[in-house]
Amino acid sequence: MRLSDHLKLRHLEVFVEVARKSSVTQAAEALGMTQPAVTRALRELELLCGKPLVEKHGRGIRLSAYGEMFRDPAGRSLALARDGVAMLQGLDEAEGPKVAIGALPTVSATVVPDTLARLREEGSHSRFSVMSGDNQFLLDQLRRGQLDVVVGRLPAPENMVGVDFDPLFRERVVAVVSTSHPLAQLSLLPDTAFQDYPVLMPNEGSIIRPYVDRMFLEEGIVPPRFPIETVSSTFGRRFALAHQAIWIISQGVVQADLEAGLLQHLPINTGSTLGPVGLCIRCEHQLSPAAQRFCDTLREICG
Repeated sequence: MRLSDHLKLRHLEVFVEVARKSSVTQAAEALGMTQPAVTRALRELELLCGKPLVEKHGRGIRLSAYGEMFRDPAGRSLALARDGVAMLQGLDEAEGPKVAIGALPTVSATVVPDTLARLREEGSHSRFSVMSGDNQFLLDQLRRGQLDVVVGRLPAPENMVGVDFDPLFRERVVAVVSTSHPLAQLSLLPDTAFQDYPVLMPNEGSIIRPYVDRMFLEEGIVPPRFPIETVSSTFGRRFALAHQAIWIISQGVVQADLEAGLLQHLPINTGSTLGPVGLCIRCEHQLSPAAQRFCDTLREICG
């Protein structure tokens, strides 16, 4: 039996979308198909695989253990097919092929815009899209072929399946306040500093949160009881400048405000938070010439 006689691209598209939505109805809406058509394609795929790929869960569905095993290979196969089609379609586009970039907050305000500005200055006619979000979301989009590359901190090992990491530089987490903050002029923080003022810190599950937790332990700092968890640079900046908050975040997010004198470091040793920042690319992904040029230019800017 030849696999190509039975396995169609729509089978993979349906399965990947059902896996993403955990809903046949929502997958059908996203794909522009009827619900019975999605169900039929899913059942055909299960029959071909000889294993149940989804199972009932409450009022909805979820992937079975077999479905979880099949999710990454299916997603990568679909992404590779999309890559090939997009590459060929892009060859005839006068404006050049589109490059989809995922940027974590630590680079979306620094090296990524600098790289795109340099490419424009050099006369590049490529089209770019930049998507921001948390690490798990961006890596998920990368594996599905929705992104060509993700730029940010090195993910945890369990999130690196099917992904290669190319380090660019190392960066630390910092604790900053506005220059008008009562703590700004102190050379030694009082023991109650993180209890007396609002504290913004990375969410549970974010890449840099373990670094922050370890910093508290190493520096003998009592963690705030009621922190505001966020990695949003827009929210964090506004709150820190307007409401006397301590903001714990990656250096790159606040670098411009530090240089402009709007924010100031607190006297805390954050050396243990130093970690690699780099490029995440799917293992099987062949970058287009435009995407490769973006990566090369990014490496030049990072030195």
